[in-house]
Amino acid sequence: MVLELKVPHGQDLATLKELGPIFLCYILSFANVGIYWNNHHHMFHSVKHVGGWVLWANLHLLFWLSLMPFVTGFLGENGVSTLTVAVYAVDLLMCAVSYTLLVIALLAQHGKDSAFARALGSDLKGKLSLASYVISIPLAFWQPLLSLVFIAGVAAAWIVPDRRFAADSRSDDHAR
Repeated sequence: MVLELKVPHGQDLATLKELGPIFLCYILSFANVGIYWNNHHHMFHSVKHVGGWVLWANLHLLFWLSLMPFVTGFLGENGVSTLTVAVYAVDLLMCAVSYTLLVIALLAQHGKDSAFARALGSDLKGKLSLASYVISIPLAFWQPLLSLVFIAGVAAAWIVPDRRFAADSRSDDHAR
């Protein structure tokens, strides 16, 4: 993810303080991209087949993730406001929706009785994440800062990589 953090002109702490909101947005966005990358990595280690719909779903996810630098910059440069937080939340919702579509495509490819489906389980955390993003969008129009707390809460819940698929791939390694 490329986000322009402009080097401030000055040699005192106040010049760095101006970058605070942008840097905090960068940290949150970097964590979100990292979470998707880690979980995508673990999930695809348990995948046996990749078909056309999986490739398109994966590209859909990449599209929404590629907008993260834009929405991060929009939020960081313009501050916490109704519109900036709502746009940021919409992109995160679309990332979550596209990841869910990728999972659905992989389930269709592997079948509901596959090792992949068993490793996926009920995906409660994924469903709760989607719900949190859905809530954070209208919440941004009422309490933008609280909306960001919801968004950060989702990231905090996923900061540990998804072990469901990692456990599945480890058991396959032992079976070989």
